[in-house]
Amino acid sequence: MGAPMAGHLALAGHEVTVYNRSAAKAQAWTVEFKGRGAATPREAAAGCDIVLCCVGNDDDLRSVVLGEHGAFAGMKPGAVFVDHTTASADVARELNTVALSRGLRFIDAPVSGGQAGAQNGLLTVMCGGDAAAFEAVRPVAMAFSRAFTRMGDSGAGQLTKMVNQICIAGLVQGLAEAIAFGEKAGLDMGQVLDVIGKGAAQSWQLDNRGKTMVEGKFDFGFAVDWMRKDLGLVLDEAKRNGARLPVTALVDQFYADVQALGGRRWDTSSLIKRLR
Repeated sequence: MGAPMAGHLALAGHEVTVYNRSAAKAQAWTVEFKGRGAATPREAAAGCDIVLCCVGNDDDLRSVVLGEHGAFAGMKPGAVFVDHTTASADVARELNTVALSRGLRFIDAPVSGGQAGAQNGLLTVMCGGDAAAFEAVRPVAMAFSRAFTRMGDSGAGQLTKMVNQICIAGLVQGLAEAIAFGEKAGLDMGQVLDVIGKGAAQSWQLDNRGKTMVEGKFDFGFAVDWMRKDLGLVLDEAKRNGARLPVTALVDQFYADVQALGGRRWDTSSLIKRLR
């Protein structure tokens, strides 16, 4: 996700320095976009007005932000750190507090749109944090976004992304069951999806994943392993706030079944595999 996002920033005319924990990936990016690479997050962040990050989880995030070689150590006073990782609301608030203590600003800004959205510069970004810091970042981030919206104070971006993942989990499971049912009934599911896609059952998942699910193709970006990570964040937060998520908890276990089938890197539409 980070590589095409950084690419859009470079193509928009911004001066971009990149760091990746896999140095070869950063080097490949600098060749493609004629940018500059850095050996550490601290070096990459030095002198920058805005520092953007996209890694895997809370621990990954802390590893590139904190410590002697972390990004915060290299940032100048008043600079803004924008975290595009899907992480917990707790870590967003934690790092926001650390940033403020160092004269920095922090925005949690998880994204939706997957690999295709990153490559096409059409991500939807949900942000939490200080309004002035958000406004400073927004014109820059529109290089890779179709929507970049402040949802509230620190942590609100991550909580909004959790709502997004709850919706997706239920939608994909419903679509998987519908296709499996139609196949058992002997229907032409390509035709069925064309018809119901013009009515109340229409959704992004139906339009973009319905026919590929029928065809048994599951190589479209966001992996089952990452979805389980995200749903784990959702379920942990629900324990704290008292929300009841029976369908989400069930679909999380269905994704565990897909992992057991060898589908850790299949995309999230692979839920149908356990119904066939």
